[in-house]
Amino acid sequence: MFDRLAEIICNYVEVEKENITPDSRFMEDLGFTSFDFMSMLGEIEDEFDIEIEQEKAAGIRTVQEAVDYLETLTEE
Repeated sequence: MFDRLAEIICNYVEVEKENITPDSRFMEDLGFTSFDFMSMLGEIEDEFDIEIEQEKAAGIRTVQEAVDYLETLTEE
């Protein structure tokens, strides 16, 4: 899940995949804007055929938090 998410992240910000770590913060470290983040969530929903709750997404700060949340959705 982490590797696939890192690939998706690279579609939205100019960061090398190898520079993305579980502790990377979307806004502060990776340079996401709110629009980039919401666009990425849409792609993730399509990619994994899941529905992301906006309230949950608003609380996600790091790549690892996103991975953990996505894993709970893909297990259902």
